[in-house]
Amino acid sequence: MTSLRQRMLEDLEIRNYAPATVECYVRSVAEFAKHFNRSPDQLGPEEIRSWQLFLIREKRVKTSSYIQAICGLRFFYSNTLNRKIDIDRIPLPRYEMKLPVILSKEEVKAMLEAPKNLGHRATLATLYGCGVRVSEETNLKVNDIDGVRKVISIRGGKGHKDRQVMLAPSLREVLVAYYRWKHPTDWLFPGAKPDCPISREAVFETCRKAARLAGIAKPVHPHSLRHYAEFRTMPSRLTVPRILARFQHLGLGIVRDRCNG
Repeated sequence: MTSLRQRMLEDLEIRNYAPATVECYVRSVAEFAKHFNRSPDQLGPEEIRSWQLFLIREKRVKTSSYIQAICGLRFFYSNTLNRKIDIDRIPLPRYEMKLPVILSKEEVKAMLEAPKNLGHRATLATLYGCGVRVSEETNLKVNDIDGVRKVISIRGGKGHKDRQVMLAPSLREVLVAYYRWKHPTDWLFPGAKPDCPISREAVFETCRKAARLAGIAKPVHPHSLRHYAEFRTMPSRLTVPRILARFQHLGLGIVRDRCNG
């Protein structure tokens, strides 16, 4: 490991960046340096501009991947190298605002009932019943389920924030049946190795397979269940301004269309 790589890892650790972000940023800088076959501290604004055009024109990366790559470079030059490169010389693209895939009540029901494996059903039911992110579900432990208080503790969520979500009676029944069948001891959803949690890829594959079995033609992924859960659990008394504030991350125009539709 080079001293620059080590220093960047330390800088990210000091700022308490998430492991996935750390991996992405370090990989982005490594690919940038490999492209020019030079150490990144020997590269400057012109090489950065050339790299950006390469990602857009030749690699044709997705906007999300492009943004992550550029954020990694921004962090490296402004923090690790402490180099005074005008941040405008490493611009970010305009964000794309796309409508998320929202499933109907019938589609959700068919999807939750499609898997024959009880573990797969419990995985999907937790995504739907709690509206959690995939990374939050994979990190759930048995002790996070409080059947007495009827809550589930989400630890280290987005932004390293803990929170609690309601444990609905229907989800509780599924998890009880799953627990009696699987007998998990640490991770609620263990992976292939007992001492490791289920992988994100396994959750995505479970979701895609359930959608196929349910005959759903839409491009379904775990976040589709999260989106459905958000709107399903939205109190009917909420006013439009409060709805807009609650779902600001989706884009105000998108939410207004749903509220008026």
